[in-house]
Amino acid sequence: MFDPVEVRALLIDAARARQTFTYGALLGILGHAFTRPLMRQLCKVLDRIDDDGRACGEPGLAVLVVRQSDGLPGQGWFVSRTGIHADLPLEWEGAEALRYTKARQREAFDYWAQA
Repeated sequence: MFDPVEVRALLIDAARARQTFTYGALLGILGHAFTRPLMRQLCKVLDRIDDDGRACGEPGLAVLVVRQSDGLPGQGWFVSRTGIHADLPLEWEGAEALRYTKARQREAFDYWAQA
């Protein structure tokens, strides 16, 4: 349903502009209204993009897609990264999660600004 190449290109452009997307905004750019089933499909594509990027030594891009309510990725993003980053917070909400998210976003912004 979602083309990983298209989604990756959008995320790289956002990283270079030091911007994030809400899930709803990214779905809208891709031509879809927000629904939970579409969001879950998008999240699978985001995970694939991050897995492929990690294999090439790139920082994650999925961290640039966040909830409108609090600016954090969804719970699934945190859970799927267990064991990848030593500083992964125990909670996926609150100040600690926001600090972690901002640090991962800065990594993506800095990497793609130079690439």
